[in-house]
Amino acid sequence: MVKPVPREAVLVVNAHSRKGERLFQAAKAKLEEAGLRLLAAHAVKDPSRLDDVVREAVASGAPMVIIGGGDGSLSCSVDFLVDHDCVFALLPLGTANSFARTLGIPLDLDGAVRTIVEGRRRRIDLGVIDGDYFANCAAIGLSPLIGDSVPHGLKRYLGRFGYLLWALWCLFRFRSFLLTVDDGERSRSLRVLEVRIANGRFHGGVEIVEDTDVDSGDMVVQAVTGKVRRKLIWNWFATMLRLPARHQTTVEIRGRRLRVTTIPPLPISIDGEVLGQTPAIVETAPHAIEVVVPRA
Repeated sequence: MVKPVPREAVLVVNAHSRKGERLFQAAKAKLEEAGLRLLAAHAVKDPSRLDDVVREAVASGAPMVIIGGGDGSLSCSVDFLVDHDCVFALLPLGTANSFARTLGIPLDLDGAVRTIVEGRRRRIDLGVIDGDYFANCAAIGLSPLIGDSVPHGLKRYLGRFGYLLWALWCLFRFRSFLLTVDDGERSRSLRVLEVRIANGRFHGGVEIVEDTDVDSGDMVVQAVTGKVRRKLIWNWFATMLRLPARHQTTVEIRGRRLRVTTIPPLPISIDGEVLGQTPAIVETAPHAIEVVVPRA
């Protein structure tokens, strides 16, 4: 028998996210007006405290934790829900909101609240990089450089367009690198410009892998191949416009457990936050948590 979505929850909003501070009170009011009982509600202004607040919410025995923020906030929160009987719900209040897009959750506040109140539970996989769980997508190459250096004001006020402007600026400092992926039976080496490690379909708010999902049971390493930077620019625009030619510049390697190495060693951004470095072990944690998704 499928369990219903809990009617009690703790709300945790990253007030440092693009829309978090502005929408915290509205989110709290709309959830309560929809009949949800909030056991506690936190607007976390210091992002370094977010982990502690989520950990305490899960440890308190709350049947559901609602996280409001961007992909980085959501990704760092999932670690605390693994092996706990606590449902994960989300309010997409960030810039790209890739995880919400993968799950089909509306990006407007009313639609996201409606999903939490009227939706269903779905058990999904998580990605794991060297023991660190993540929800949606990791990246090696230009994305960590952008995510680690983008001015907060640019991201906050211009959103995805601000990311694109900063990406073009960072591109002039960037060079290709050697990628090796080993699945235990076969090792492949490629000269690449960017690597995406996908548990879901979206990265940076754009669909990058069409034929995977968060319960597929495997990870997808998608590499943008080549040496010249204009091939990466072309891949970005072809992917954003969903042109069939975007597949001509990528190679995909799939597996449950993959060793990823680069020359030189490079940082790894995990759902927008730089949290790892190559070489790294990439794995799938099957059916790791339960999330709330639209009923349809």
